[in-house]
Amino acid sequence: MRKFSPLRREKRTFCMSAPARHLEPGSVGLTETKRFTLPGPFRTESGKVLEKVAVAYETYGRLSPAGDNAVLIIHALTGDAHAAGYHAPEDPRPGWWDPMIGPGKALDTDRYFVVCTNNLGGCSGTTGPASLDPATGRPFGMRFPVVTVEDTVRLQKHLLDALGVKRLRTVVGGSLAGMQTLEWGLRYSGFCDSIIPVAGAARLTPMGVAWDKIGRSAIMADADWMGGDYPPGRGPKKGLSAARMIGHITYLSAVIMGRKFGRRVRDEGKLLQDVNARFEVESYLEYQGGKFVGRFDANSYIYLSRMMDLYDASAGWPSLGASLERLRTKCMLVCFISDWLYPPQCSIEIA
Repeated sequence: MRKFSPLRREKRTFCMSAPARHLEPGSVGLTETKRFTLPGPFRTESGKVLEKVAVAYETYGRLSPAGDNAVLIIHALTGDAHAAGYHAPEDPRPGWWDPMIGPGKALDTDRYFVVCTNNLGGCSGTTGPASLDPATGRPFGMRFPVVTVEDTVRLQKHLLDALGVKRLRTVVGGSLAGMQTLEWGLRYSGFCDSIIPVAGAARLTPMGVAWDKIGRSAIMADADWMGGDYPPGRGPKKGLSAARMIGHITYLSAVIMGRKFGRRVRDEGKLLQDVNARFEVESYLEYQGGKFVGRFDANSYIYLSRMMDLYDASAGWPSLGASLERLRTKCMLVCFISDWLYPPQCSIEIA
């Protein structure tokens, strides 16, 4: 299991130098995932209290003396805090957004202090259902409280305050993170100069909620889910794989699927002999599902997909338009016509 070290207030960056042979041009070099624990209990939007909450994060670049050159990067549904650089010289791949983060890149670490966090409810260092419940010494499982986009954004703000960040130059994130990015603009407009929701939404469409329901149902129908109390290292692998396959369908459109796979057959000559013989698209989905179960927790998938369903920027306001009038920061919306879960109309609704 990955080890995390506590927050050291006297340090403003955790990038370390590495031999040039291990670096690509513009790389931030070797990086380390840190862990910050809140000094007190954390009350969720549901009213339930987590007595101990930790958030995993990475930083790149240096925070200015005024604390006003920070950029917050938020990962999508199943990502983690490792957005750039390498955890070890032998790592085959850098962080998930390495092409965008580093000296001379779009998020220039010679200019900006870039922060990336793992979501509340996740399984990559931040407190979630796989974390140990201090009251029982066992994983929370389904006893973990329902958590929301608003909860995650408040937790991110606690971390930034602890790091000494006084102002954000921008917040950027896609999918579920696009919702969090919008919430940053609504909740903390005076704290951030701009927001960039990528394939986000002010609220998920009924079709999006339906897709998420099917994924959760696949997990819960797996006998190895055990009501969420499966042992560490085990769990509903078949159900989680199916949920991932369902999710991947929503990231593409019928047109893109047609271009990428067409009617090509993986197991040529076997379709009439074996009902399990596959088309190329089936092989692709099986690969994505199988790869996913080795790195993600099923209960976290349940909680995070529900977080996505629950967000509604219009909640408590007469209309979405009335709620969006709170937005006082610059906003750049990015969407993709190929996205079924966050279709372009979700961004148009915000605009």
